Amino acid sequence: MLDTTFHALADSTRRSILLRLSEQELTVNEIAEPYNMSLAAVSKHLKVLEKSNLIEKEKIGRSYTCRMNYEPLNEVQELIEKYKVFWKARLDELDTFITQTKKD
Repeated sequence: MLDTTFHALADSTRRSILLRLSEQELTVNEIAEPYNMSLAAVSKHLKVLEKSNLIEKEKIGRSYTCRMNYEPLNEVQELIEKYKVFWKARLDELDTFITQTKKD
């Protein structure tokens, strides 16, 4: 699932859509409004976001409303935290090595 999430986040338009959806639910037309692309192109971006489970779409009347789903981002955050711990330990070891080498 992380591969799908990272793929979705790799595109600046999709990240922009997610930022807007983090503030409020929007219809597909409202999402498409600020972008200089066809509604079909925006719909393709939304399909990628929906496939990665970053958004949820709900049909209300004739239109679809989209909302943010934060769960996949929690998984990304957990992975980043693991890397952070790993690299902090390695950099601390490097700092200790450099400090000891300077003293010698």
